[in-house]
Amino acid sequence: MPVAQNYIVIRPIEGSAIDITVARNTTSEITSQKSFAALQSSILNAYGLASPTAPVIRCRNATQTSVVLEWDPIELATADLRSLSLYRNGAKAGVIPQDKGIQATKVSGLAVDTEYTFHLVMRTSAGQYSSEKLAVKTHKMTDLSGITVTPGVLPPPLRESLTGAVDRIGGKIVENVRIDTTHFVCTEGRGPQWEKAQEMNIPIVRPEWVEGCEREGRIVGVRGYYLNADPRLRQVGQSVGMQQQQQQQQSQRPQQPQRTESQRTVPLQERQQQPPTPLTSQPLSSTLPPPSPSERPSSNSEDSRPPPSVPEKDHPAQGRPSADGTEESEEGEEGDEVASTRKEEHGDLGVSSSEDEKAEGAQTPAGAGSFDDVKL
Repeated sequence: MPVAQNYIVIRPIEGSAIDITVARNTTSEITSQKSFAALQSSILNAYGLASPTAPVIRCRNATQTSVVLEWDPIELATADLRSLSLYRNGAKAGVIPQDKGIQATKVSGLAVDTEYTFHLVMRTSAGQYSSEKLAVKTHKMTDLSGITVTPGVLPPPLRESLTGAVDRIGGKIVENVRIDTTHFVCTEGRGPQWEKAQEMNIPIVRPEWVEGCEREGRIVGVRGYYLNADPRLRQVGQSVGMQQQQQQQQSQRPQQPQRTESQRTVPLQERQQQPPTPLTSQPLSSTLPPPSPSERPSSNSEDSRPPPSVPEKDHPAQGRPSADGTEESEEGEEGDEVASTRKEEHGDLGVSSSEDEKAEGAQTPAGAGSFDDVKL
């Protein structure tokens, strides 16, 4: 390929002519093209291939009322971070500052034995990126695996016993105060770790607190276990072994058979349908024969008692005087006694004196007089 030539005529001032020849420099063109291609490749690799990655969140520790969350370092590639927010159950819980390179946070004030979901939302100059949702459930009061203890100033025997007690309840011991430290255990309030625990508002308790949790089998309050607390404020209950022994004894006791619903209700319904049993004995009227028409009660009677009889000492032994001065026969005497007995038995029926007079008239001779005519 021929090289093109261009001519430029320059006329000098004195009238002489000069010819200048310009030629294409292919070597320089090739070099500049290679340099430009390398620049484009570097831009593509830096800004076209790499992009921010979504954060990865996980749970470091969980207790009865708090959760400690952590995540990997944020990968922004060439983008700029604008905000990093934490969401709880779909609602924004707070913004995490990134000027100090924080990679963990603690969420407190949660409910006991409750499940929550958390996720991070990262906003950058290249777009918005969200993490996967993490489900975390807070512990029950009897779950002691979330206790993380940092020991402070302790005598060697107490430190050994503290280590054994923490291992038995399933907790952890860390030498330095961290964000997931739940309790700082010591007998003297001094040292840099003690100061850091105070700055982070971590409960500072005595070793007896761990022993109390082990004895009761659950989280106990820290109020009575502070360094300057009154030991009488400690609520000491039964140990776990005693509680299990009591439960075994109750399970070994013979259980009474439980009645079904029908067995409990049917007898009650039957008792409700049955008439109430009278408290008194059977009435006398139901056992005696019905009274004769002459003995039926009358509402006009004022006195149902029979007339007074004549004393026996005023009568001869063979009989009593009648209204006309004669003696009544033994048969009539017996009839009067039967009539008076029946009247006494039916005293509550209200037999009238007129009816009694009729009954006596049927047994007395026709010529007998009234009771007033009897001469004693």
